[in-house]
Amino acid sequence: MAPHQSVFKDEAKLDINYVPNRLPHREKEHRLLMEFFNFLLRFPERMAQRVIITGDVGTGKTALARRFGADITLEANKQGTRLQYVHVNCRDYRGKLFLILQHALAVFRPSFPKRGYSAEEVLGALLQTLDEENAYIILTLDEFDTLIDREGSETVYKLTRLQEIRAGKPQRISLIFVMRDLKSTEKLDASSRSTLQRNVISLEKYEKDQLTDILNERVSMAFWPSTVSEDIVSLAAELGFSESGNARFAIELLWRAGKYADAEDMDSITPECVRKAVSSIIPTIRRSELASLGLHEKLFLLGVARTFKENQNVYASLSEVEMAYAVVCEEFGEQPHGHTQLWKYAQLFSALGILKTEVTTTATRGRSTRVSLPSIPAYELEKELSAAVEKR
Repeated sequence: MAPHQSVFKDEAKLDINYVPNRLPHREKEHRLLMEFFNFLLRFPERMAQRVIITGDVGTGKTALARRFGADITLEANKQGTRLQYVHVNCRDYRGKLFLILQHALAVFRPSFPKRGYSAEEVLGALLQTLDEENAYIILTLDEFDTLIDREGSETVYKLTRLQEIRAGKPQRISLIFVMRDLKSTEKLDASSRSTLQRNVISLEKYEKDQLTDILNERVSMAFWPSTVSEDIVSLAAELGFSESGNARFAIELLWRAGKYADAEDMDSITPECVRKAVSSIIPTIRRSELASLGLHEKLFLLGVARTFKENQNVYASLSEVEMAYAVVCEEFGEQPHGHTQLWKYAQLFSALGILKTEVTTTATRGRSTRVSLPSIPAYELEKELSAAVEKR
């Protein structure tokens, strides 16, 4: 028997460390970075640059810095300038400047001793090496908050004053600081803070349509055709948007959903795969929360669970859910509530984050409400609710 074909064409394209050739909706910030460093390309010895990139989790800070690093290195090499881009996550080095500089120096001198030197001596060795090789470095300090917390104002002051230390000599080291926001810089003294915050690029949270664009590009690279529908991309984008516009979260959701599809030998990713993926990252609802619901709230939610368990659609109309609820009420010997009350239930569960409701307009049917179950596997929800109702 031949093995089932994976839905993935190249799942590495969904890896957190993968940097695509193009960053949708970060083109403006990329151009601004290139502009900031344009002087370095034309007159590398005369001026170094310092830039801060800020933004919430999943707004593309690291991807932007790495994409820029690859692009400016290519441009510099075309012009005959030896430029090296080095990206360091300060958290990985416990916020210690000595370890960070040691990593940067190892790019040029891999055999340099790892012990017996201070941070100042390692910095001196790095500058000497750059002078000897007539090279330049853009050092990106990701999670820069960690270094501020560990080392404080004195270290940051020294980093931002490298140009003054080397007055009259070639400026070899430019710096990019990546952090969520500027709050950590409030811990620094006024002198360090004013020098540091000269050039700031702030990344706004992604909107849903922007996340959809990003996911569509990744889907085309990572999955085989017809394995991920537009509705699935829309669902993942909606979930990423609900997590503060987090593109990283939305991309990981698609990867996990693909794994669930492969585990069950599916030909494509279903909404249930996405719900399982969300549930594996965020426990959305607990048994105690279900137990606290009223009887008809449970019956309504059970109708929702069965609706989505029995079909592979991302959305269902409220009228479909009402019919499923009526069947559930008949099964348990209860008189169903009317449309207005059920609409209130839908709004309640939407507020709790269990359901997602939205009003749609069509030429034939006018305005109607549609419902989705974005983050809880339908079969798990049905199992828990059936047990809870039977115990009433």
